[in-house]
Amino acid sequence: MTIVTSEPPATRLRRTLKWNGVRTGDPVEVEGVRERRLSWVFVAHVLNVVTNEVLIEVRGGRAGEAKGRSFRAELIYPKVAQRGSRRRAMSLARAPQLDFD
Repeated sequence: MTIVTSEPPATRLRRTLKWNGVRTGDPVEVEGVRERRLSWVFVAHVLNVVTNEVLIEVRGGRAGEAKGRSFRAELIYPKVAQRGSRRRAMSLARAPQLDFD
């Protein structure tokens, strides 16, 4: 069965390379037991305009890996937020790290 939509996929997804103070290539932390031990960099902010769902694309993993993953915005933290096993800051969705420029 094929589902026909009125909009092509390219217009349903809006990708931006900056989001709440981070740009492509900036290091971020991802909330989650497994993800906490891995290193990630921000790739893009993706908005599905049909469902209004927001996902954050990141790239990374173990040392030497470059896996692409997507997470909900509430799970993305600035790199300085992690200290041992405790978080020192709120997620970027709740507390943007905006420039004063």
